[in-house]
Amino acid sequence: MSKFNLARTRGAGPITAETVPTALTHEGGSGYAHDDKSALFLLAVSNFVGEDTFYESGGERDRRFTDLIRRVAVADPEWIGRFLSWLRTGAYMRSASLTGGLEAALALRDAGVPGGRRIVDSVLQRADEPGEALAYWTAAHGRALPKPVKRGVADAAVRLYNERSLLKYDTASHAFRFGDVLDLTHPSPGTGKVWQGDLFAYAISRRHAREGAPPARLTTVLANGDLRRRAAREPGALLDPSALAGAGMTWEDALSLGGDRVDKKRLWEAMIPGMGFMALLRNLRNFDEAGVSDEVAAAICARFVDPGEIARSKQFPYRFLAAYENAPSLRWGPALDKALQMSLSNLPALRGRSLILIDTSGSMMSGHSSMPPVKAAAVFGVALAARGERVDLHGFADGVFRHDVRRGASVIREVDRFVRRAGEVGHGTRIATSLAATFRAHDRVFVFSDMQTFADGSVTAAMPREVPLYGFNLGGYARTAFDAGTVNRFEFGGLTDATFRMIPLIEAGKRAAWPF
Repeated sequence: MSKFNLARTRGAGPITAETVPTALTHEGGSGYAHDDKSALFLLAVSNFVGEDTFYESGGERDRRFTDLIRRVAVADPEWIGRFLSWLRTGAYMRSASLTGGLEAALALRDAGVPGGRRIVDSVLQRADEPGEALAYWTAAHGRALPKPVKRGVADAAVRLYNERSLLKYDTASHAFRFGDVLDLTHPSPGTGKVWQGDLFAYAISRRHAREGAPPARLTTVLANGDLRRRAAREPGALLDPSALAGAGMTWEDALSLGGDRVDKKRLWEAMIPGMGFMALLRNLRNFDEAGVSDEVAAAICARFVDPGEIARSKQFPYRFLAAYENAPSLRWGPALDKALQMSLSNLPALRGRSLILIDTSGSMMSGHSSMPPVKAAAVFGVALAARGERVDLHGFADGVFRHDVRRGASVIREVDRFVRRAGEVGHGTRIATSLAATFRAHDRVFVFSDMQTFADGSVTAAMPREVPLYGFNLGGYARTAFDAGTVNRFEFGGLTDATFRMIPLIEAGKRAAWPF
């Protein structure tokens, strides 16, 4: 009989762990190992490649990730293909999907199994990524390219390379330029793309300092060169939004060309209509410092709360919180708060009584850039509390603190208030003790944690077996704190609202599949 018990009396989630702990967590609590697919999923959705975490070095995590990718790819090529494509386009994990795709292709090639070419192509979704794939490959495996890697990268180049992507991404800051990718993979122009042969030839020529005049078919490249020449003579040429758009001029290039010779307020206002959603989010401080008008700010806010824009932007919900924290002016706040809540549209309005526990221990306070796991978790915990009928929200570490959230409250303000309280109850991780202290006949329990609990008792026994426990594993470590996959014990990875689509299925007694 498998040590990963899949027998259940209610609905089921896809992630499973051992029924009996065979080792310890990093903090000495009972540690349950996952099956390979579950372990890979949890690690991938929490893995910023090369970055140290509280308990593991970046190198250790990357080696564990690579080993899991290779094993799962050979064991189930169809699953790994779906997973890696989703990891890039559904979970938006760019580096993890890129390295995973290349390592999967290598494992499949070595095992004599087809499918590597398609996987490599599927994980490359931005025009600088074929070059990044080759940079990773040569650093990890040398310059010899196996056919599945070479052809997958070539397929992506055909799909992604156009005039505007050349102007944006083919820069000296990239180790592998467009011309390098084309030289190494030899793609043919795409069907019906009569201009792409000229683009490929031009990219190779300019990589080898043989640039010359762009071919006549490359009208955007020609317009870009013309605008640059005019701006060198008369910087005011950069203040024409239609000229910027027609020349495929990035906001970074326009700022560089304008320098101190152009009024920054006017330049930003000319560039803003053509800027992408993420670029707007990241530049709110610059807009304020330049004195961008309230009228233009209102137009930006209208984009932030447009459902179509939010869906296309593919932003993690906590990106809106980060933008709010970095913007000096309060004029952005209402739109960012609304955008955050709109990006969480799949969160269920919980019926009955729910308990939410958010780990505020030391390991949850460290993490990627300015958004530690505790803050990202608080976004979802507070949003759930604001939507639920009767929700008890607590932070926990060595002890617990209660955090009341009124229904319909501002998620951004409540997250800020919650995180400021994070040090009130120590810095350890005591999940079982915290459950015992807060569980009061709830209908379900959510725990947001890296699951590296102290030896303070059994997590799964700290509450009745008939009550569902939903653990959101934010660390992706090798051992978790409870027997996920047994009756009413569910574990999820990553923090996107798509994950929460599984919960109504589970509570309706159905099996929730992988989110891809």
